[in-house]
Amino acid sequence: MSKFLKGTFILLIAGLITRVLGFVYRIVLARSIGEEGVGLYMMAYPTFILVVTITQLGLPVAISKNIAEAEARKDYGEIKKILVVSLAITIGLSIIITPALLLLAPLLSTTLFTDPRTYYPLMAIAPALPIIAISSVLRGYFQGRQNMRPSAISQILEQFVRITIIATATKTFMPYGVEYAAAAAMGASVLGELLSLLYLLTMFKLKKRFKLRKNFFQFVHKGKRTFKELMEIAIPTMGSRMIGSIAWFFEPIVVAHSLALAGVIAVNATKQYGALTGYAMPLLMLPSFVTFSLATSLVPAISEANSQNNFKLIEYRLQQALRFVFLTGGLAVIVLYVLADPLMQLMYGSTKGAYFIRLMAPFFLFFYYQGPLQAVLQALNLARAAMINSLIGAVVKTAVIFLLASQPAFGITGAALGIIVGFVLVTGLHFATVLKRVSFSFYILDYVKGFLAMGASACCGYWLFENLFTNEHLVLRVGTSALSMTIAYSFLLLILGLIKKDELKRIPWIGKFITV
Repeated sequence: MSKFLKGTFILLIAGLITRVLGFVYRIVLARSIGEEGVGLYMMAYPTFILVVTITQLGLPVAISKNIAEAEARKDYGEIKKILVVSLAITIGLSIIITPALLLLAPLLSTTLFTDPRTYYPLMAIAPALPIIAISSVLRGYFQGRQNMRPSAISQILEQFVRITIIATATKTFMPYGVEYAAAAAMGASVLGELLSLLYLLTMFKLKKRFKLRKNFFQFVHKGKRTFKELMEIAIPTMGSRMIGSIAWFFEPIVVAHSLALAGVIAVNATKQYGALTGYAMPLLMLPSFVTFSLATSLVPAISEANSQNNFKLIEYRLQQALRFVFLTGGLAVIVLYVLADPLMQLMYGSTKGAYFIRLMAPFFLFFYYQGPLQAVLQALNLARAAMINSLIGAVVKTAVIFLLASQPAFGITGAALGIIVGFVLVTGLHFATVLKRVSFSFYILDYVKGFLAMGASACCGYWLFENLFTNEHLVLRVGTSALSMTIAYSFLLLILGLIKKDELKRIPWIGKFITV
């Protein structure tokens, strides 16, 4: 098995575990602090992502790409230089940004957000920044060496700590007010990040091939060329993420003010935004662990192929990734669409958010494609084009949200439609940009077969949910329906030739079973 497939497989397993744990976290959070508390948490969370993006400066992708190339040359001196320069940058930025966030939190909560209670979750974000600064560099280092196991395990540890702490923390602070409970939830994330960093540092110490602290500042001083090479990738990459983070930062602000224009009071606006982003969106985002895994593995794999001018391998990797996203994303879409109401009821004890899932699920295939496509652009030194595409999508999304959400006829539905328009547009632009650089064959018949398999499997699952075990517990009904859709979909993919036997043989455990 190639490093690319092995790394992707490790990240897929870890991503699935992480997403499931993350979902458990969301369920515990929702049941602990309620819709209003989730709304406060989700209003502050985009700020967290924004300051993390600034602190990282797009370096994880640049580190991964440059270390992959240095590893191919066996240039360990350059690898150390990349790490030293990257750590100096990210730690320096975290030292500046952390106190800035603490000082600006009162202004952000009272001026930009319509709910001043967001002050407490915003304050709880700050301690995470120095931790993330170091851990992001170490993750980039391991990914560049195509060793995905440390990154994967660190993510699982982070989620496990968050879940372990969240229930106790929110219960302790809830009597003081929902805003304190939301801040405690944010604090649980900080502790998760800390344990994740400790694990990464331990693994780095065990596996490193050089002494990082030896002549640290001399390497910083001599790292001007390395700094320049990192920035050539990091700045456009950060630009893309900054655009997305800024758009997400302004999203709750635009939604809150738009709903106010539509006649929705602040408390109700917080609850509606919580239902959309705290209930529906995490479920829709759950399958994106496939996207993240592929994107992370694609950057070093395609960077290596690109440095060797192996364009056939680049197309082959891209075809592999997009085909896998289509097949796995298709199953996710039909399960979410058919079982939206019962899934919401099981997880949150409420069907609020189910409407958004049915509205958005069919379009989320475009979102699942976005990560791998952006990774390909970054690996091909087209990060600047990816940044421009993200900017266009962010501007259009924000405009659509404001235009629609401010209309009483649309309300919060306008925000959902704006989000859809944004990621569909960015995915389309990314794909068009890739086609300018990489030759790509379209297998239209395969897509037609895929959609037929989705439709038939969805009908099967819906019929079983409505007619089988109707008097049994909801868990049994949902499980039976979801399992039937998975089996029917997998069977149809095999029958229609969308999954081949030789491809299954490459997968660990399954391959051994088929061979036997």
